[in-house]
Amino acid sequence: QDAKMGDYAFPCFKLAKVMRKAPPLIAKGIAEGMQDAPLFEKVEQVNAYVNMFISKEEFVKDVVEDVLQKEGEYGKTNIGDGIPVIVEFSSPNIAKPFHIGHIRSTVIGNSIYKIYDAMGYKVTRINHLGDYGTQFGKLIVAYKRWGDRERIEEGKLKELMRIYVKYHDEARHYFKLIEDGDEEATALFSWFKEITLKEVQKIYDRLNVTFDSYAGESFYNDKMQPIVDELKEKGLLKISDGAAIVDLEPYGMPPCLILKKDGSSLYATRDMAAAVYRKKTYDFYKSLYVVAYQQDLHFKQFFKVLELMGKEWAKDLVHVSYGMVSMEDGAMSTRTGKVVLLEDVLDKCVEKARAVIEEKNAALENKDEIARQVGTGAVIFGALYNNKIKDIVFSFDKVLNFDGETCPYVQYTGARCNSVLKKGGAAGAYAVKELTEEEYSLVSLLGNFGEVVKEAGEKYEPSYVTRYAVDLAKAYNRFYISNKIIGSEENVKNFRLALTGAVKTVLENAFRLLGIEIPEKM
Repeated sequence: QDAKMGDYAFPCFKLAKVMRKAPPLIAKGIAEGMQDAPLFEKVEQVNAYVNMFISKEEFVKDVVEDVLQKEGEYGKTNIGDGIPVIVEFSSPNIAKPFHIGHIRSTVIGNSIYKIYDAMGYKVTRINHLGDYGTQFGKLIVAYKRWGDRERIEEGKLKELMRIYVKYHDEARHYFKLIEDGDEEATALFSWFKEITLKEVQKIYDRLNVTFDSYAGESFYNDKMQPIVDELKEKGLLKISDGAAIVDLEPYGMPPCLILKKDGSSLYATRDMAAAVYRKKTYDFYKSLYVVAYQQDLHFKQFFKVLELMGKEWAKDLVHVSYGMVSMEDGAMSTRTGKVVLLEDVLDKCVEKARAVIEEKNAALENKDEIARQVGTGAVIFGALYNNKIKDIVFSFDKVLNFDGETCPYVQYTGARCNSVLKKGGAAGAYAVKELTEEEYSLVSLLGNFGEVVKEAGEKYEPSYVTRYAVDLAKAYNRFYISNKIIGSEENVKNFRLALTGAVKTVLENAFRLLGIEIPEKM
């Protein structure tokens, strides 16, 4: 914790029982045995600890050269060794607008995919579309009563949303028709789905998010009966008030509903069918579900039912829950039609970024492209910066602040590195001699990037990467202010240019894991 005491500490308490010695004596023996280790400048015993001081020159040279040599590959590992992992994320409901509430699942899931990919896993991205359920019956009723095909083609999701809020109870009947394969109901349902996918694809393109599968809930329509049959065979299915359930009271949970009174399916039925299908198809090591914490009980229930069915792989299903996002004027409600569309948020952020660029650097080339990178990046970064389980309030002013712990601040630092490298030219040969505190702090951070990526993957927590990027940007700006680069003595200049190049590379690599671009200039 205190850099003056060393770079690493090894506590010897746990060895006392095995070695039958007092921890300070063990620490003394280890320290004496490490005196000639070339990696360390000094190794000393302090009570029950072995404190190690890294040989800074060796360490600095290794880290900087490693970054510059590996470039975009720096921070990647082969921990996963091609093992299959599934990440299910985003998963919007068909015929409902893509609003600000969808941003977290989309960008958290996308970042987790990128992190696992960087760790060497074979990752499959699944968009489990909400394309099933009574809401489609509601939509068909609304369409038949108040809808107009031309108005819907023109107004798209906004028009579908307008008629959706006028639905009637006949909806259940129409959803049953969809499940039973009724021609007219299925045709309308497919049309609604097509309109939605075209609209949400525009958002995915802007966020640079892609998927390997769009198999939504309806894909599992013909795969649910075997699940129901197996539950019956294993004596797990009970009838309660006409509905089919699995009793989970012994496990401290309410019953898991499998079929409604009218025989139509529920979320749990479809999710179990999806899990079984994915295990057969992908033989995953882990299957991650990036879904808000309001669904905690749902996931606990259907994971438990699969376990009771004897699916030993149920332990490999992970609910990656996250907190809600709301605007400064409060949360959104889809049912009333009062939603803040994600497209509008992105547009406004890009527009505001353009205004800031105009104010700070009116002569900048490619202002529209840079405003897109800054505005879009600000929305993504704002959704990823906090620990994922925290609820967040989205603020345009906060996410676009160029001086805070924000996306524009990190992007500006990346652009500053580019400017220094352009002015300074290619870094020549250098020898690492005495280092300033700012230089060593930077190298230590650079050397830690791989560990940050690994920990972010293990904890399904992209905020580790966002915080790391901010820390690295802050460290570089402290270094930039306190250390002359261009115009300093040749050896020093070359090292500082190399260090700047390494920082630029790692900032870009970190932001790539978040799905954000860094402009060349700002």
